[in-house]
Amino acid sequence: MTKKTLKLSNEALFRRQVVSEVGSRVLAGQSKEQAIEAVLAFEHQDLDGKRRPLSKRTVYRWLSAFKKNDASGLEPDPRPRITTSNALSPAMLRYLKAQKLLDPKASVPEIVKQAEAQGVVALGEVSRTSAWRACRRLGLPLNRPQRLRSRDMRRFSYPNRMMMVLADGKHFRAGEQRLRRVALTLLDDATRMGLAVVVAPTESTVLFLVALYQAIVHYGLMISLFLDNGPGFVSKDTLTVAARLGIQVIHGTPAYPQGHGKIERYHRRMSDQLLRGLDGNPAVDPDPGALTLRLQHWLDIYNHEPHYGLDQDSPLARWQGDARELVFPTDDVKRHFVITCDRKVTADNVISYKGSFYETPRGHAGDRIEISRNLLDDNVLSIMHEGVLTELAKVDPVANARSRRAKPAPAPATTPCAATAASMRFEADLEPLVDDDGGYEEQEGEDDD
Repeated sequence: MTKKTLKLSNEALFRRQVVSEVGSRVLAGQSKEQAIEAVLAFEHQDLDGKRRPLSKRTVYRWLSAFKKNDASGLEPDPRPRITTSNALSPAMLRYLKAQKLLDPKASVPEIVKQAEAQGVVALGEVSRTSAWRACRRLGLPLNRPQRLRSRDMRRFSYPNRMMMVLADGKHFRAGEQRLRRVALTLLDDATRMGLAVVVAPTESTVLFLVALYQAIVHYGLMISLFLDNGPGFVSKDTLTVAARLGIQVIHGTPAYPQGHGKIERYHRRMSDQLLRGLDGNPAVDPDPGALTLRLQHWLDIYNHEPHYGLDQDSPLARWQGDARELVFPTDDVKRHFVITCDRKVTADNVISYKGSFYETPRGHAGDRIEISRNLLDDNVLSIMHEGVLTELAKVDPVANARSRRAKPAPAPATTPCAATAASMRFEADLEPLVDDDGGYEEQEGEDDD
């Protein structure tokens, strides 16, 4: 029986990210209350980049829902969307818009007091919270106080391998033409073991997920991932794959590289020993595949060399001496890297996906079909057609205008053809030597000699 694919909304993915941050701190030795207070000390942004203030009660509720129903329990209850306000009168809404256009820096409590002074509303009739929510729904400017930068920043280290994995990219130039490239590395926090390195022209979700897949296949599942806020780390696809695999995702503070001190030190070592010799070198192939092979070779050397942060032990020696058992997925790992969605096929066998049109095989016109998007294969789209996974190609109107239309194949005959007189005589005169089973029937009176 095929396991049902996990599909989460943007809100559920954001909630799981918060739950992952709490769970990671609990795993590091903090109590649940301490972990929640530490997480609440940071600003949080959802997948749309909007700031999300959280309360302790909300985080406790999310933890309870995650414990009962895993990630699916973090889905929000459906509720009708309010575009303006049910608590404010139309006159107050018009007054809010006018005052914000006239004085964008005016605070919401100040506007409420002005409305009371001018008789738009009665004294104490309007709650400042309702007015603030109405301004937010209407897209009016809101002044938010700047949070202090004085936070409790502490160094952390996990005791065992694969409890925390760090991931980050390093930009460099390679080849005679000094082409831009980025090397993304996954590094184990406890042992400094390099798990995977992949090179691409730019940072992307595909680049990170390819490196993550390689690390999981060779070394198993990690408990937590510590990432920065790069485009490949904050995407919905990344959070969806992590949720399916049960991996906790933690995003570091923006513009604070000190939070990635271990992998930043690794990048400096990579630059000193390898990358500085690639810039402008005509003997270096700038192809990402060739550079990936070169960096993988260097990563193997790095894992065997003594490390200052490990008391001159090598990362490989620390890795092999760790008592924690590696945990590998029990099912097909690639299945978690395939995202599915539904699309309706048009009458001319075309579907639309993210502004592009793709051709489907004949026989699906008017149907709603499930599309699979392979995150490890540059987001290639495919569908199940007659029991076979078929890759979809983008519509080429110019080629379609000149190509000949295929004709339907004739249906096979449902009744056997009638025997003719000529075929009957042929069968009688030239009877087969073998029977229906392929054997040879001896005739009476025949001699073996």
